Amino acid sequence: MNLNSELKALEELSSNAKQIQEDMLEEILRSSANTEYLRRFLHGSSDKELFKKNVPVVTYEDVKPYMERVANGEPSDVISGEPITQFFISSGTSEGKQKIYPLNNKYFQKRIFIENLRNSILSKHIKGVEDGKVMTFLNTRAISRTPSGLTVAPVITSFLMSDYFKNWSSNTSPDQVLLCCDNKQSTYCHFLCSLVQREEVVSIFVPFACSLIDAIKFLEIHWKELCNNIRSGRVNEWITDLGCRDSVSKVLGVPNAELADKIERECGQTSWEGIITRLWPNIKFIQSVVTGQMSQCIPILEFYSSKLPLVSLNYSASETLFGVNVNPLCKPQDVSYTCVPNTSYFEFFPVDEGNNAQVVDLVDVKLGHLYDPVVTNHFGLYRYRMGDILQVTGFYNKTPQFRFVRRKDTVISVHIEKTTEEDIVNAVNRVTTVLESAGLMLMGFTCKSDMSTFPGHYVFYWELKPKNFDGIVKLDNNVMVKCCCVMEESFNILYRRHRRKYGTIGPLEIRVTQQGTFYSLMEYFISQGAFAHQYKTPLCINCINSPQGLAILEDRVISQFFSDKSPPR
Repeated sequence: MNLNSELKALEELSSNAKQIQEDMLEEILRSSANTEYLRRFLHGSSDKELFKKNVPVVTYEDVKPYMERVANGEPSDVISGEPITQFFISSGTSEGKQKIYPLNNKYFQKRIFIENLRNSILSKHIKGVEDGKVMTFLNTRAISRTPSGLTVAPVITSFLMSDYFKNWSSNTSPDQVLLCCDNKQSTYCHFLCSLVQREEVVSIFVPFACSLIDAIKFLEIHWKELCNNIRSGRVNEWITDLGCRDSVSKVLGVPNAELADKIERECGQTSWEGIITRLWPNIKFIQSVVTGQMSQCIPILEFYSSKLPLVSLNYSASETLFGVNVNPLCKPQDVSYTCVPNTSYFEFFPVDEGNNAQVVDLVDVKLGHLYDPVVTNHFGLYRYRMGDILQVTGFYNKTPQFRFVRRKDTVISVHIEKTTEEDIVNAVNRVTTVLESAGLMLMGFTCKSDMSTFPGHYVFYWELKPKNFDGIVKLDNNVMVKCCCVMEESFNILYRRHRRKYGTIGPLEIRVTQQGTFYSLMEYFISQGAFAHQYKTPLCINCINSPQGLAILEDRVISQFFSDKSPPR
């Protein structure tokens, strides 16, 4: 489809959301009403009202046994009216455990539609993007198989290895680099290819903003090797993946001492401020998720990119492809996603409306209200509650737009207070201004509740870096104590009351770790099965969900600071 037809399709979808959603549910029920799972509630009927009345809203643990039965060899019609062809596996870093989700080829058809729609939206708002190349930081992971022989792989791996990926976009890296299972070799080759083609790069694509920061850390370590490769025209010997070696050697071409010298001059400077635009002079924007937990990466990326536009184009999850951002050049804090109504059947569970709250249809959500999406798809999920909290921010034609607010569950608590992902992200975003005034950047963080003392208190692990590239982190006690206090001031009234009035919450603590600690933490989780490009640092870490991960942090603590006053009411 061309640009105009993609945008026309969006107009038609968003103008007819109610009918499209009804047709979507009818199509799903027609094929799946006789599955073992739905037969208990519908007795073979495909009536939509009976579906809404009888089929319960569920979570992962409710449907996990059915998915495991199919994985273990039982027929797909245990849960799906259409053949299940493989399973997705989540990263496991958000909640401390990996989940598997069924899918079939309809997922990839819908994904290609979303990808084409995204590209059309970009082309409409940013001129010339279709004429250049994308520096893409993606690679695959070795797939596993269920006892029945179905593949199990992360979303990105499944897409890259599918026939639908062919001719997806113009990347600086050959497909062999994207298909490489070794994250280190793949990242190195991505950089080598993109540096050789530096004048052609118009954008960077990486799924999560934190992954781009990790890539920049990687470049800090390896830029001299990369220059040597460009100067000699030969790929490093430790790149042993033959697909990478052969394909990248063709991109590298003949020795280029002039280019190597240019890169050395830029990377050898004292500060890496603007390093992205200095190395890739024609780059127009960075495409990555910068909402929710990723918003704490915004100041760092702005520093490295000379404040290039940070484009958060779509919202998707393992359960469904949800929506697109029709205003890609908006500020990161203003990002909203227009629901695409032909990807799944959507209902919404009102948040903070008590136990008697009733789910509502997509077109019946109310402006400003908070909801948890409830998804019914073609792959075996029916009225599945995702656990994301979204806020309705407006409407595009007749289709609602949503802002991602947080994950549903409480992240941390030591008494009766409930501190959410949104609370933590807001507190961290407020404290970055204090750090910036001291010439510091927050490169990574996580937290835990410490109940080893009374009263219990919050502990935040921070990795800090000076804006001066070769500088040493110098921690000013007054600055760090102020950071502790600003964090506490940002938390909700219940936290502040119990901290100040009742003394049932102790002073907040920040433990500063060595540089490179959070990279080591990522490598640990990857070694345990997490996928590099789906990895997000867990917001909360403890001896229950990851004792080894907590030990990595504790072993690298170099300083500790506490708030020295109670927060205001």
